[in-house]
Amino acid sequence: MSGWSGKNRTNHSRVFQGRDELGTVLVTITYVQQTSPDDLKPAAVPDGDVRVVRAEETSPEFHRYFYLSVGGDWLWNGRRDWNWDQWEAHASRPGVELWALWVRGTPAGYAVLRAVDNDVEIENFGLLPSFIGRGLGGHLLTEVVRRAWAIEGTTRVLLNTCSLDGPHALRNYEARGFVPYRTEQEERSDKDGVARGPWDGANRVPR
Repeated sequence: MSGWSGKNRTNHSRVFQGRDELGTVLVTITYVQQTSPDDLKPAAVPDGDVRVVRAEETSPEFHRYFYLSVGGDWLWNGRRDWNWDQWEAHASRPGVELWALWVRGTPAGYAVLRAVDNDVEIENFGLLPSFIGRGLGGHLLTEVVRRAWAIEGTTRVLLNTCSLDGPHALRNYEARGFVPYRTEQEERSDKDGVARGPWDGANRVPR
């Protein structure tokens, strides 16, 4: 994978290559957007029992489960050590919706939307590792973008991806009609340079 050293067989973690002597990593962030419902390029609907369902109840546990299960291999470390109150406050913010992808009754991926004024941001998006490569991500993205445009007053749907995410992330967003509008770089602490898996001690080998 671009930007990674590959699989570390000692601790089963990915290590980002952009570290410097100060213990930081240089991350490139790309911001993408749609400015009209007509921008959406729908993906094919997968075969079988596949559903995208909104979590109608606010659940800090559900948010944390998806954040770690989806992001554990992609260096989503920023909220890893949050306590329950922090997750509860995060999940309870005005305009937040969690949409879960279910495959044969099994949680397979998710997206978190947040509506602020006339913008709807897809704050988090992704699949659990065992569901990657099965044609599900495009369908999930299609459904959550449709939902974003259905929110009254929406004039823009946006999200961002970075060089710590999956190597195909930006290409997948562009395939659904998102267009880059800004790129920037920032330094992050060295702890963000190691993927820790879905929980400490999981020792899951990233794919």
